[in-house]
Amino acid sequence: MRIQLPGVLAAAIAISLPLRAAPAAPDSHPAWRQPQAPQRIYGNTWYVGSRGLSAILVTSPQGHVLIDGTLPENAAMVEANIRSLGFRLRDIRVILDSHAHGDHAGALAAIARDSGATVRARAAQARALREGGRDPEDPQYGDAPLFPPIRHVQVIGDEATVHVGPLAIRAHPTPGHTPGSTTWSWTSCEGRRCLHMVYADSLTPMAVGSYRFSDPDHPERLASFRRGIATLSILPCDILMTPHPEASRFWQRMTERGQGHADALRDPGACRAYARLGGQMMDKRVAVERETAR
Repeated sequence: MRIQLPGVLAAAIAISLPLRAAPAAPDSHPAWRQPQAPQRIYGNTWYVGSRGLSAILVTSPQGHVLIDGTLPENAAMVEANIRSLGFRLRDIRVILDSHAHGDHAGALAAIARDSGATVRARAAQARALREGGRDPEDPQYGDAPLFPPIRHVQVIGDEATVHVGPLAIRAHPTPGHTPGSTTWSWTSCEGRRCLHMVYADSLTPMAVGSYRFSDPDHPERLASFRRGIATLSILPCDILMTPHPEASRFWQRMTERGQGHADALRDPGACRAYARLGGQMMDKRVAVERETAR
């Protein structure tokens, strides 16, 4: 089944693209806190977040990996979801993150404390996690939601593979939404059928103040953003997941699967479509920036 990425999302972000991003106030997003029963996505991959914010658990007999934790106040909810599936918190060995904003990294300090897991991140991401999101290099610095700092973060390489028992989860730098933005990929199997799983970070080019992705004094901003989009477009990708589930129509696809469409989550073209939308949003953003600079 081919995923059609939501037109509402594209229209809201890609058409107007204001130069200043609105603060991501959790109170304006009730689904971010809304409890959600955990769901098996495929094989050993599980959704354990709130209704409006993803947290992904990848499991094995030798230990588990958690990607994202949602808001600080959702820590107990995420932990309860994990326990309700029959998994023990102390079996979480590693915690990873998509990007260092409070709506995704907010609960990580609490979950790391409660589980004893090690938080791992690329260097740019680790710096922001240790500072609770206070990263002057972040395009949304000053508006993005902050979170409890994570004092102990193990730095991994930009293309590192994180191993826990048989699990092998690879980092793919996709900077732009934040400098440390990271997409993660792995393989999950049901019987002899194995699928490529991709948890793709946000690609929205939002910024505040005087930040410009097309700033000629900082050519690395636009170059790295476009390089990340290109990386995502060629990843093997059967099931796409995103930090905001609506960005990949996750719940719609889960509903379709529940209605008997067994392969509703699978679309080998989903990452290409998501990357293409990211590129279109960036092109529109750059056009606005250059127009306002005249």
